[in-house]
Formats: sequence, C-alpha cells, structure tokens
Amino acid sequence: MREESSVQSNPNHNLAVGYHSRCQICGNEHLEPVIDLGHQAPCDSLLRTHQLTQPEATYPLRFLRCPECSLAQIDYVVPPEELFYPDYPYRSGITPSLVKHLRSTGAKIIETYGLQPGALAIDIGSNDGTLLSGFKDLGMRVLGIEPTNISKIANDAGIETIQAFFSKPLAAEIVAKHGHASAVTAANMFAHVAGLGDLIQGVETLLQPGGVFVTESHYLLDLIETCQYDSIYHEHLKFYSLRSLIKLFGYYDFTVVDVERIPNYGGSIRVFAAKGKNQPVKPAVAALLAEEEAFGLYGSEVFTRFAAQVRKSRQDLQRLAIQAKDEGKTMVGVGCPGRAATLLGYCAMDSELMPYIAEQSTSLKLGMFLPGQHIEIVDEQRMFDEQPEYAVMLSWHYWEPIVAKLRQKGLKSKIVLPLPELRIIES
Repeated sequence: MREESSVQSNPNHNLAVGYHSRCQICGNEHLEPVIDLGHQAPCDSLLRTHQLTQPEATYPLRFLRCPECSLAQIDYVVPPEELFYPDYPYRSGITPSLVKHLRSTGAKIIETYGLQPGALAIDIGSNDGTLLSGFKDLGMRVLGIEPTNISKIANDAGIETIQAFFSKPLAAEIVAKHGHASAVTAANMFAHVAGLGDLIQGVETLLQPGGVFVTESHYLLDLIETCQYDSIYHEHLKFYSLRSLIKLFGYYDFTVVDVERIPNYGGSIRVFAAKGKNQPVKPAVAALLAEEEAFGLYGSEVFTRFAAQVRKSRQDLQRLAIQAKDEGKTMVGVGCPGRAATLLGYCAMDSELMPYIAEQSTSLKLGMFLPGQHIEIVDEQRMFDEQPEYAVMLSWHYWEPIVAKLRQKGLKSKIVLPLPELRIIES
C-alpha cells in the first residue's frame, strides 16, 4: 500500500499554465505590482543558428508582491516543457564556487542532524549530481531526481539518478524500493515549481518522521537590497522571504526549524523544515524574521525604491552601450547565466550593441544564441584575442573571482558591472 501525505494540498500551491492573479502561497487576490519587465523569451531557451529565422515565443514577466504573506512572484506560468526541456544546458558542476558549496551541503546536514552512514539522501532537481556527491563521499546512500538529460552525467559519475519530474506517485515508488529518506534537498529549484503543493506532499512521503527537508532559493531581501532584477525570469515563479516560507510550510506537516543566509546566486536563503509539527525551532528563525521587518520587507516602500533603481540601471547601461557604439568601440558580455536574458532583454541590448557573449570553453552553450536578443555565445578565447573596449559581467554577482581570473589570462578590457548600479573598473 502506498504511503500518502496526511494533509490535503492547498489549491493555490498547484498552478496551471497561464495567468494567475492570486498569491501563490496564501491566495490573496490583492497583489501589488512592483515592475513590468516586458514580454520575454524563457531565459534558457537558447537558439541554434537555424532557429534564428523562426517565430519565438515570449511571455509576460511581471513582478508583484503579496502584502499578506510577503511573497513576491511573477503572475504567468510558462509550460514547464518550455523551461526544462531534455537538452537543458545548465550544469552545476562547472562553477568552482558552486561545486564547493553544493558538496559541503551534505557535510553540513550530516553534522547538524547526526545522520549515519547508510542513511538515504535524496536531491530533487539534482542536475549533474554535484550536491549528492557530498553525501556519498561521507557514506550515505544517495538518489537524484532530474528531469533533463543532465541526469546521464550524474549516472555516469556513479550518482544514481532518475530522469523524471518529481511527483507524489514517484515518491511512493521510491519509498517502496529504497525506503524512507533521512534528508531531502532541493537546491535552487524550490522557487521553480508550479506544483509546489504536490512537491511538498511528495517530500513528506519520502521522509522518515523527524527527517529534514532543506531548500535553497534566491532570497527576496537580497534581491531587493542589491537590485537583482535580473534574477526575475520565468523559471522563478516565487521569491521567498522567510515569513512566506513559514506560511507555506504551515499548510503541511512540517516545521521550519532553522534558517541560514548564504551568498549563492547573489544571496540565497537555506531553510530547514523538519517533518512533523511543533519541532524545536532554533533562534536563527526569529532573528531573521526581525531582520526582514527592520529592512521593511513587509511594506511597499522598499519595493517602490527598487523599481526606480531598476529603471535607472537600464537607462545607464543603454546610455553606455549606445555611446560605445557611436564611438566605434566594442562592448561584449562575459558569462551567460540565466539572468543574462532578463538583463539584456529588459535593456534591449541586441547583437548590434553587444556582438557576442564570451563563455568558458567547457560550456554547453557555445555556438548558441541568447533568446530574444539573438546574441551569439562564443568561446572566451575570442574575447582574449580581440580585447574589446568593454566587457560586461553578466554574472556580476560573482564578479571579483571572475575578473581576477580574466586578468590573469590577459584581458585588458574595461570591466562593466551593470548592477546594483552601473560601475566601470579600468584596472
């Protein structure tokens, strides 16, 4: 007999494709618009040369906030098969700082919760298995769930991975075959899920009593404080505050017991939710709630300032790009994270203003084109050979180690940081 969740899923937590006017957590119908980033193509729907002459789908990208539970969200759900298609090009295992972080996550959870060798850890949205390798190296059994062909890389590396979208029926099948998990993780995907209620119920099925569900997501406070509007794209349906996550888990058989702020992706929130109600809660939870309130995250004023800063940053980048073009100078992009599509799309930076984006030679994106703006993604060696006048850091939230490496390789270009406010670094 299959074990099922003891709690009914909230209808606001399982979203159909299309427009949604309610809060995705509490169902509030009176959402406050923050900024409209226009109609944009899904950020990872990279194009090949033959597709440049074909029609291209775009979808609304509007950012709103809920004054009731302090969630921020977009209001249009794109069909998931257009976001997470089999040849999805993102790999977590090629960014050294991210590899270090993901591999250390297992050690952190094992130490905090006293997990024993042989216990089962499951990662939802496991990509190439980098996070699970940290658990495996410390003697735990591991299982990944990944809907794209990246799962083959994980399996080839010895990380057992199921290629599928996670679901409640799949959770029951896993328990029948592997037993209950001591820990379930969802790193940088928990904000992506339209069927969030089903996911949480599936995790409840997977976990043993008292087991821990650890999520990492972009943190709303960091997004607002550092003007990271480029992290708003169709994959990211929700932008969590701690307050909103406590509200979310309160609908299910979980207690938010601990929280950490971590630097990943320009500022993220790692939340530990233990299976079962009335679990002991660590002081960090109350401390961060107080920090959110002091920042003004529960009111509208900081969002009004954020929107004004976004508009100014667009004007500043456009002005620099047009001036460079008029003076016969070249401006290129460096790195092609998902957020690059939002930034360049909102700023109307096409291949006339930015002829190419330079990526490291191991990237799966080489030879493809940015959606919407149709900027070619090329091997970074071209940038070193040509030495353009300006190099825009599209992974600006990681700029210091990237720039140090580029300088070591001989790049002499002026470095442009587009956010949180335009900055040019000449040395």
